[in-house]
Amino acid sequence: MKRILFINGSPNRNGNTTAIAKQMLAGKKYETLNLVDYKIYPLGQSFDDDQFSEVMQRILEADVLVMGSPVYWHSMTGQFRTLLDRIYATPLKHQLKEKDLYFIFQGAGPSSAMLEAGNYTMSVFCRLFGLHYYGMATNSNEAEKLGINL
Repeated sequence: MKRILFINGSPNRNGNTTAIAKQMLAGKKYETLNLVDYKIYPLGQSFDDDQFSEVMQRILEADVLVMGSPVYWHSMTGQFRTLLDRIYATPLKHQLKEKDLYFIFQGAGPSSAMLEAGNYTMSVFCRLFGLHYYGMATNSNEAEKLGINL
């Protein structure tokens, strides 16, 4: 059985990003990691209470990653972007190879350009580190369609 990890990049633990993830993952066993519960400092900062290694360990233990962010200021949340930056900088990034990744990116009224930029970012992220990218869900219907393949 594949280990599924939902990484919630929203500051709201039970908001729309989580609701869409629940629809995508209906009937499947999964764990949730809320980025808002962890201190992950930006690149260039080093503090003893940084929890990136703990988050990265949970990511490496999963077979399937469902990563989600609401659209904030025309892009991903700061917490989510910081996680991507930190993964890019860690030597452990190559251990992500062959994992499956699904992306949830939703908001009240994002433009198609914003959504395309988010999808592009995640597809490049997957290509760089050898993950299998299965696409992006921006609403409940898309989430249910992607969830069928999980």
